[in-house]
Amino acid sequence: MLKAKFIHSDLKIVEPSFGSHLTDLIIELDYLRRIKLSGTTHPKVFVQLKQIFHTLESIGSARIEGNNTTLAEYIETKLDDNQDNLSAGIREIKNIEIAISFIEENIKEFSINKMFIRELHKLIVSELEVPPIGEGDSAPGIYRKVNPRIIKSEHLPPDYLKVEDYMTELFEFIEKNHGAKYDLIKIAIAHHRFVWVHPFGNGNGRTVRLLSYAMLLKAGFNVNVGRIINPTAVFCSDRREYYNFLAKADKGTDNGILAWVEYVLSGLSEEIKKIDKLVDYTFLRKEILLPALKNGLERKYITNIEEKILKKVVEKQVIQAGDLKEIFKGKVESEISRQIRKLIEKKMLIPEKEGRRKYIIRFDNNYLLRVIIKMLDKKGFLPVLEKNL
Repeated sequence: MLKAKFIHSDLKIVEPSFGSHLTDLIIELDYLRRIKLSGTTHPKVFVQLKQIFHTLESIGSARIEGNNTTLAEYIETKLDDNQDNLSAGIREIKNIEIAISFIEENIKEFSINKMFIRELHKLIVSELEVPPIGEGDSAPGIYRKVNPRIIKSEHLPPDYLKVEDYMTELFEFIEKNHGAKYDLIKIAIAHHRFVWVHPFGNGNGRTVRLLSYAMLLKAGFNVNVGRIINPTAVFCSDRREYYNFLAKADKGTDNGILAWVEYVLSGLSEEIKKIDKLVDYTFLRKEILLPALKNGLERKYITNIEEKILKKVVEKQVIQAGDLKEIFKGKVESEISRQIRKLIEKKMLIPEKEGRRKYIIRFDNNYLLRVIIKMLDKKGFLPVLEKNL
């Protein structure tokens, strides 16, 4: 059994050597955050993709803590209008999604401080049973009043009497302007420091991964501009590797901290370059959407006529009734309009703008979601790899 002990280390910026791979990563990511994406994917389609990746982040973050809910199980709840009597595992994941929305809606106006983190933690543990039954916390948003032991870790968090001081120091560190070139290093260090302090009785891992997401948005990786960030790929793809690098940083040495920072930024770099492909509509259409429709037809999620209509929508990205005349040769216009209304009711089409008679594909809340995720998985976009979707 590992003998845990507390070792104080100063909270500070560590500097990589100029010729290191970490410095290359920082330069690359600094460039990526400053360029505005101007891809060809329709914004409403892009928003649906963003929501898929937030779902994956929620599942992945919960799974690090031992939640065994599968991607397939969670998708079924998305397709079910009845949201009562959710299982504890599903509720935990939904809490993370709610917290992500809270961050996106408030991050521009609010500082990342004690009140912000308290609210995040409350959202994370809402309506969950406390341990050992569930993943809630008996004191939501309140720093712990006991000294915990982290299972399978040599690190012992600071005494509960020191938590307030350490967290105040952390928020001051986050708010201080160290210079733009240190922003990404600071995000990685703040993530480790939060875990190191272990400020709450439970839910620290889920909260800190959302803290990192909030800091990334503050640093300019803004999803509202266009780029999708999926922290799942950074923190949740390999649970063992995540904990191994945290343990290196726990030693408090510059080398251990730098190894952790490089681990975080390497994952972020790979994820951004991969996800940026999805703003190229030619790639999205050919590699994801059209194969998904074919798979949906094979699985009988959609009918032959629905597949023909949706294929036309995917090919043109935005359609109107006149674009479907070749599919309904000899049919009156009212029949075409009826077919469009049916697909809107089934949540497979959505008006491009309210009150307009132009339409784009919708896959965020219907059976197409299954096959879209299957294609994203096949093309290597999903850190949570699952079969039987």
